[in-house]
Amino acid sequence: MQLLNLLKKYIVNSQIFVAFCGTSLAVFFMLEQNLVRFPTIFLIFITYWSGYLYTKYQYSRNFKKILLFNIFCGIISALLIFLNHNEIRLLKWLTIVILGLLYNSAFLEKFIRKIPLLKVFYVGFTWALINSWLILPEFNFVIFFISWLFVTALILPFDIRDMHDDKIITFPKIIGIQNTKYLAYFLIFAAATTAIFYLKTSFAVAFFLTQLVSFSLIYFSKNTNDDLYFSFWVELCSALPLFFLALAWLIN
Repeated sequence: MQLLNLLKKYIVNSQIFVAFCGTSLAVFFMLEQNLVRFPTIFLIFITYWSGYLYTKYQYSRNFKKILLFNIFCGIISALLIFLNHNEIRLLKWLTIVILGLLYNSAFLEKFIRKIPLLKVFYVGFTWALINSWLILPEFNFVIFFISWLFVTALILPFDIRDMHDDKIITFPKIIGIQNTKYLAYFLIFAAATTAIFYLKTSFAVAFFLTQLVSFSLIYFSKNTNDDLYFSFWVELCSALPLFFLALAWLIN
């Protein structure tokens, strides 16, 4: 139990874990496109990390420290882009950062997260842009579509978790928990089918195995589950494509 508490305090609540998972998914698609570059991987990680810290702690008393950290991460990100990429990559990165600010910022009177039903699709959209646009020379619609479907499906269990606490209208509140799961299953199936037809074989297999695990976790999702069920296990699904791919390479 103490180990779980430490895991939640230092890995999950620090937002390092979600940054790791998001970066892992991006690396998976980078490998599929043969475009792996360590400066890009670091750029993605600190973008996710600083963004999720900002979202989670903007109402806390430590927000000034978080904001200073965000500014520091922004400077590091800009330097990484200037030293390793070009002004087009900087423009892409700035666009994604602005989309993140529009999602949930206290200084805005209205932000995206307050719009009923849009949250799940918007988060999936932002992650998909990182995987299909930021890290690639040209926009890749297939990777965007696969990422958007997959990440959107993984957000729905969090709506199930928060259905009694959310002040906005969410899918579980409108169509119920079971129908929300059916929607997530459909998105998972569509993502897996697209991956099978368009990704390289080893990548398609790794992604398909991930969808099986994701399907199982969605199936057992309920709002009485411990928070770690969602913030660790469901979140972990984003890192599984890279894990299964690495496992296949080790076996071979």
